[in-house]
Amino acid sequence: MDIYASDEEKAEAIKQWWRENGRSVFVGVVLGIACIFGVRYWINYQQVQDQQAALTYQQAIVSVSNQDSEAAEISTEKLMQDNKKSAYSVFAALQMAEKASEAGEVDKAKDYLSWVIANAELSGHRALAKLRLAKVEFDNGQLDEALKQVTSNDAAAFDSLFAELEGDIKTAQGQAGEAHAAYQKALVGLNSGEPRHTLIEMKLDDVAAAHES
Repeated sequence: MDIYASDEEKAEAIKQWWRENGRSVFVGVVLGIACIFGVRYWINYQQVQDQQAALTYQQAIVSVSNQDSEAAEISTEKLMQDNKKSAYSVFAALQMAEKASEAGEVDKAKDYLSWVIANAELSGHRALAKLRLAKVEFDNGQLDEALKQVTSNDAAAFDSLFAELEGDIKTAQGQAGEAHAAYQKALVGLNSGEPRHTLIEMKLDDVAAAHES
């Protein structure tokens, strides 16, 4: 009887625990299932978004190849509005900025590049947009604006490119000493004999001659 009594007590204890905790267990199970389905839904949603972004980007590229600037702009604007965190929108905006710059549409090029700087998630993408924006401004005589871009780089991989452009800007401003220092910085990490190394050394010689004269 003691054995049976013990089993009955265990059974009663289990029932009592279930009466006290059953609702919490049920809610936990429901929440767990909801989380699983929620995660799956989000993954599927992201995959669909990426596929749509890839398709729209492809449409933009085809339009650019066909020199259909209006269609290319429509596809790019759609990416920028609907998929602003996607790399595809960054690539499309960078390409449209390049085409706009080639066409002499400076303000449009600057708008695309500014959008990338404000929205790109990767520092490398932002740095590339800053570098290109600085070049657009430099080419159009906006030296102070260009200098602001080159001094705001936060991607170490682009340091040499930014330093070289800073040297070009300082040269254009007639500041040979500062240009020389910038070109020296641009040489860091470059191997002798590389095309850029040779070009920067030529620029160094030019500013050194200007500084001495």
